[in-house]
Amino acid sequence: MNAIDRLVALFSKLPGIGKKTATRLAYHILDADPSYALLLAEQLASLHALIKRCSICGSFTEADPCPICTDQDRDAATICVVERPQDVRVIEESREFHGRFHVLGGLIAPLDGISPSDLAIGSLLSRVRAEGTREVILAINPTVEGDTTALYIQKLLKESHLIVTRLASGLPVGGDLEYTDRLTLSRSFRGRVKID
Repeated sequence: MNAIDRLVALFSKLPGIGKKTATRLAYHILDADPSYALLLAEQLASLHALIKRCSICGSFTEADPCPICTDQDRDAATICVVERPQDVRVIEESREFHGRFHVLGGLIAPLDGISPSDLAIGSLLSRVRAEGTREVILAINPTVEGDTTALYIQKLLKESHLIVTRLASGLPVGGDLEYTDRLTLSRSFRGRVKID
């Protein structure tokens, strides 16, 4: 196995990157100026040293606590619960949410050996009590594991007298009914809204 094959094999281990894309990336790097490859290697090598988890929300950050947790203009009474740090970025890019975040670090999945104690649920409960939270938004994917996790958190927060909401789910904008799965269509009917 030569250097290109080894690089293709490494790229192929990244999520969403197949062998063809990995090969294209490897040749792109070879065709580029050698300084680009050095810069890329330096950034990858320093990633774990520079990026850490925020001690409050659990998102990835260079400064602890992260800029979102220290932003006084954000609504501290609203916490959006997400599965992974990259979900924070996606929601931030929408510019629709102006509260704080809490990253669980996964979802409850008994078949994979992931229990509630493996997630940052305990620290979420502590934050809710300490920060005077009024609403917890569960921005968790509508999968079996996501539904299980959301239901578990909802039950834990039931006695806390705060609002627990979940992101709406249903048909995507521009979607076609013909290609919609049964579960998505079912959720769309249950979550329908009145048109004024």
